[in-house]
Amino acid sequence: MIVKQIKHNGDNFSYLIADGATREAAVIDPAGNGDQIIELAEREGLKVRYVIATHHHRDHVRDADRLRNALGAKVAAHRSSKIRKDIALDDGSVLEIGGLHARVIHTPGHTEDSITLLAGGAVFTGDTLFVGECGRTDLPGSNPEEMYDSLFNKLMRLDDDLRVYPGHDYGPSPSSTMGLEKRTNYTLKKRSMAEFVEFMKQP
Repeated sequence: MIVKQIKHNGDNFSYLIADGATREAAVIDPAGNGDQIIELAEREGLKVRYVIATHHHRDHVRDADRLRNALGAKVAAHRSSKIRKDIALDDGSVLEIGGLHARVIHTPGHTEDSITLLAGGAVFTGDTLFVGECGRTDLPGSNPEEMYDSLFNKLMRLDDDLRVYPGHDYGPSPSSTMGLEKRTNYTLKKRSMAEFVEFMKQP
């Protein structure tokens, strides 16, 4: 799998992922950097089939429509997402990108429509899990109980060797592994749901 991590506006990450054999690709979270993404796809000889939103916040979908129009790609987002989409995704949905299979894990908490993508030995976690942190749950539509379930009952059960690619550059490195996050990320310390909810209230 080809992975191009693209930083925009200080700390936002967008991704261009592709099957190296077929050169079919998908964009994850186009954060107002459509020109850069289009240029990179052309330079690498990639055909973008999908634009995938990990959630509806503007800093992750600002150029979704633009890329749909410029590249003829289909916009995919969770069924509950407020954005204009061509493909409604559910937990367990699979997008085929050439020979690459991207499986959707519904990970609400930061937003109801938050998803994580599992593809080619990597997880693209949006604003659910960062390197050394997790997403906020004090915003409209956030839910700390759902975040607990997403982190501890879904992501923590993934293989340790999976590469973690987050939606923001908030940690000591731009990417990590699930194993490292399980061992070192203080937000993933073993807690009951009640303890986690109280923890997430702390400033």
